[in-house]
Amino acid sequence: MNEVLILPGLFGSAEGHWQRHWLQDHTDSRCVIQDDWDHPHVDQWLFRLESALEEAGEAYLVAHSLGCLLAARLAGRSVARRVKGALLVAPCDLPVTEVLHPGQISFGDMPTAPLPFPSIVVGSMNDAYMTVDRLALFGRLWNAETRNIGLAGHINIASGFGRWRNGYRLLEALKTRSGARKRAVSMLPAFSM
Repeated sequence: MNEVLILPGLFGSAEGHWQRHWLQDHTDSRCVIQDDWDHPHVDQWLFRLESALEEAGEAYLVAHSLGCLLAARLAGRSVARRVKGALLVAPCDLPVTEVLHPGQISFGDMPTAPLPFPSIVVGSMNDAYMTVDRLALFGRLWNAETRNIGLAGHINIASGFGRWRNGYRLLEALKTRSGARKRAVSMLPAFSM
């Protein structure tokens, strides 16, 4: 069984958030705790995530909002090999988030590198933090499957998302795809020089 690391966004995931329910419903999951949920700094958050991945060995990531950008920052880092797959829910567009929360976020630029692990990006048509066009763009840039679930806001408590069973199904689909990819790679012939 592979561990699932939960990556909340700005302010963490409050009681009642679907990520909190996820932690209650899945004994194989744990939250990557950050020192400062209210003033995220990319280097500090990355350190916590990389430490959690080193400890887990291999893990799936289930991220929300700014947590999605944290997961995307793993592209090009050696620890990315430990990620089996990522479910990236309601990623935020960093410039928009910085306008909505001025002076709170030190996260650099939007990550744009392709992700080296299977990923599903889930967004909505009316998310204040990410337009549909930008969602599609980042899905392509990250080389991720993109799912638009309609009028779902930021897929958080404010938009009516508590326990989110469809999220559980999306992770299961990702695990199936990740397993098929691993089997295909292991079946490639080995060549010696």
